[in-house]
Amino acid sequence: MTRSRSSRPASKELSTKSNWVRAPGPVGPGLRIGLLGGSFNPPHAGHVHVSEAALKKLRLDYVWWLVSPQNPLKPQKGMASFAKRLEAARHLANRRPRVIATGIEADLGTRFTIDSLRALKRRFPQTRFVWLMGSDNLVQIPRWRRWQAIFSEVPVAVVARPGSALSARQSKAANRFRTAAHAADAAFSDTKPPAWTVIEVKRNPASGTRLRAQSASRS
Repeated sequence: MTRSRSSRPASKELSTKSNWVRAPGPVGPGLRIGLLGGSFNPPHAGHVHVSEAALKKLRLDYVWWLVSPQNPLKPQKGMASFAKRLEAARHLANRRPRVIATGIEADLGTRFTIDSLRALKRRFPQTRFVWLMGSDNLVQIPRWRRWQAIFSEVPVAVVARPGSALSARQSKAANRFRTAAHAADAAFSDTKPPAWTVIEVKRNPASGTRLRAQSASRS
């Protein structure tokens, strides 16, 4: 008796989907690509700041903005549609040739970072991925599904953000992986996980929360 599609294990479903997903930009042996995930509600200068800092300090070839169909940790209320957020992210990224906004997580059928990373590594095994995040996200990453496994999948680069740089260095994640800290340089993307680094640059205060609040006050 054959098994219906709905009875197949979720891991096999994800693996099958990842086999057919097209890359949003150039991929190939040795290319270094930073992955910046988020709701991008809306995309803003802070996303650009993190991306440009990582491109420069880590000598990355590209940064992909992974626009989440729906962040599991954020409510749907006040969230613009996936299509609008992706369009806005692409509009902002189009001004920067090495930043690519993509909805690839929707194509992969993944909701959680750990699943997206594994699917991307399966699909593009010769590409060197680096997970990018602001220091505010390092503080709250223990809320993410299988957060410790994320550090075991790819190197993690943290860009210092206003109000969270110090707390990030004292965070649960920083303490858990203290012996895996490395310098933020061109060799970092080649480091075997677990590995993480902090990119110290001039702080950029832009945030989606602040922009939404400003928009609401003007309406």
